[in-house]
Order: sequence, then C-alpha cells, then structure tokens
Amino acid sequence: MSTFPPLAERMRPKSLDDYIGQQHLVGPDAVLRKMLESGRISSLILWGPPGVGKTTLAKIIAQQLERPFFVLSAISSGVKDVREAIEKARNSRFFNSAAPILFIDEIHRFSKSQQDSLLGAVEEGVVTLIGATTENPSFEVISPLLSRCQVYVLKALESEDLLGLFRHISANDLVLKKRQIELKEDEALLRYAGGDARKFLNIIELVVNAHDEGETVVFTNELVGKLLQQNPAQYDKNGEMHYDIISAFIKSIRGSDPDAAVYWLARMVEGGEDPKFIARRLLISAAEDVGLANPNALLLATNAFQAIQMVGWPESRIILSEVTIYLATSAKSNSAYKAINEAQALVRQSGNLPVPLHLRNAPTKLMKELSYGATYKYSHDYPHNFAEQEFLPEKLSKTRLWTPQGNAQEAKLRERMEFLWKRKYQ
Repeated sequence: MSTFPPLAERMRPKSLDDYIGQQHLVGPDAVLRKMLESGRISSLILWGPPGVGKTTLAKIIAQQLERPFFVLSAISSGVKDVREAIEKARNSRFFNSAAPILFIDEIHRFSKSQQDSLLGAVEEGVVTLIGATTENPSFEVISPLLSRCQVYVLKALESEDLLGLFRHISANDLVLKKRQIELKEDEALLRYAGGDARKFLNIIELVVNAHDEGETVVFTNELVGKLLQQNPAQYDKNGEMHYDIISAFIKSIRGSDPDAAVYWLARMVEGGEDPKFIARRLLISAAEDVGLANPNALLLATNAFQAIQMVGWPESRIILSEVTIYLATSAKSNSAYKAINEAQALVRQSGNLPVPLHLRNAPTKLMKELSYGATYKYSHDYPHNFAEQEFLPEKLSKTRLWTPQGNAQEAKLRERMEFLWKRKYQ
C-alpha cells in the first residue's frame, strides 16, 4: 500500500453525494446544498473539530461551482502570501465571471493584520473566502471579517457516519476492496477516532498494514488498542474544548451532580490539564455556588489548592476528586455572589457618597473638633453586641443588598438579621 497515496486522500469525496455526515448543511434542502444548486455562494467560515470534512467541503464547493481554487495555510502564510493569492485571484477573473474561491485553512491562526489584509478583497468580491477553523470564530476572527462571512458549524461525525464510511471504503477503495476485511468489534476503532474521519481512516490503514497480503484483516478492540498504544482522550488546553469542559465541570457542581462533575474532572486529568487551574475553579465555585450554605466548602477548597502544590500528580487527582464531590453534594447558595453584584451596581449608580461622620476615623485634633466619629456606638458595649445606628451613607439608608436563601445555614443568619433589622429601624 506504500506506493499509493494515504487512504484518507484516496477516498476524499468528490461530490456532496459522497460526502459523509453534516446533513444539516449538505443534506436535501439544507442551506449549503441549496446554495450550490443555485450556483451562488457567499464568503463563509466552516467551524468544527478536526477531521469532519471542512477542507473536503471547500474543495467540493469549488469543483461543483467550477471556480478557480486558491489555498493558503495560516500556519505557513504571511500577509505577503495573502496579497499574492488575492492578486492571482484578481488576474484569473474575466469580465463578469464569478469570483475565485480563496480557501484558508486554520484561519484562526492568522494575526489581526493578516485578517485585515483580506477585508478589501472580500468586500469588493475579488474572492469568495472560505475559512476553516477548529476554534470559535467569535474569539479568533476579527469582527469586520466575521461580519462579511456566514459561519457554518460542522459536528464531530457520529458512529453511524463512521461505520457507513467503513462500509463505503471497504467496497470502493482500490486497495481495500481486494482484501478480506471483517469488522468483528468496533468500540475501540470508534473511540480512538473520536468523530474524526481522517483519524478513523488512518487507524483502518494502520490495522490493514499490520496484516500480510492475503491474510484476513479482522478488526478487534484488542488489536486496535495494541497498535495505537495511546490515550484516546481529546483535550486542547489552549482551545475551545478547554473552556467547554471546565464550563461543564462547574455547571455539574452547581447542579449538584457529583457523577457528572467527576467525569468532567477525569476528562481534564486525562487531557493533562494544569491541576492549579482546576483547583482555582473549585475555589471560585466554593464561594460563588456553595457560599454561605456551607462556609466550610471554601476552607476545604483552599486547603486543597495548597495540598496539590505539595503533592503533585498523580495523587492530586484524589484531592481534586474529594473537593469536587464535596462541593457537588453541598447545599447551594449564591447569596454572597448576588450581594456583591448588587452592591457594585449600586456604587456605580450612586457615585462616591460621603462616609457618615460617626463612622469616620478621627486620628487628629481637627478631625475630632469636626465631630469625626463622635457619635459612633461601639457595638460590643451593647446587648447582643448590637447598637442601633446607620452604617450606610444617608441617601442609601435602609437599603438591603444581601438576601439570605432557603438553606439551613442561612436560615439561622436570616433569623438573627431580621431581629437586628427590626431593632435598628423600629
């Protein structure tokens, strides 16, 4: 098989009818198919994980529309390359012919200046831009360029898509159709592929190459795992998946689901996430989501942050698991979080109101003469350690910013505060 191109390249689809997956975009009556059938297409960005057909779809679009097709890779191209490609595209147009297609792979890797260099050509219709990205274009593509493009989301391929692809290549690839191939087990094959068609085809090719000519190729979970010998977990510490998984982790804790929380923790651990990053997010969750319903949560999270710096991997995963489960199973309250939000909003709205005279410090004789602190009541000198006096600026008197919530811990606090509130403003 070494004399042939790789399987993924040999079996790259040439038309939408051969294209696997993404039926929400290319299926009957789907938006991209309708565009192609009309013969017109606008600049667009294809956003999705690796190996789901972004480059293939761009090539099919150019081929079906019979447009000149120029390709740049954001990894190896600079502003000069962009301008040269645009100039070639400009020179390739004749009279009222449709604009050539400029395909930019991994467009999220382009700097702001490189993306700026595309604006004029896209705006003037010199080229129809098709960008491919694995990262959220909202963050990685400049707004002026994003506003000139439609964004289409491609999804990881489903198991049925990949198994259909397996049947297709087994019957149609010029090499594989000559071999006896049996898919006895598919769990490992699908798991290691992770919805990535290119990886899926590469694994198939690896397994086939591990067998002698004339030998029946039998796919089993054990064989696939033995040949790959790698961790199938997909996790990009600098990409969108990093933020998606930590979001799912925190929301699982907030939703009191320890099983889901530990699962997302394991995804981060297996992906090589920095344990301090995880511990910091646990600290935030302890304060924001558990809060006053269980003040010990913040103490435990703080101690865990210190502990993982002393212990390191792999034992730190146990500490993180303990805190994760504790937070997920704790009573929840965001009253402290809401209180500081409301207080900050009030400060922005009311401005710099003066501190009441009785609360001001009086370190000098002049300040004492001006009655700074003169009428202040020292709370510990009064019954219940409480004295009736106002602590807010006069204009904000009687304002309440903290609202206790319905958990056992805050119920006790509510009872005390209602008693003191009535005494204060009776």
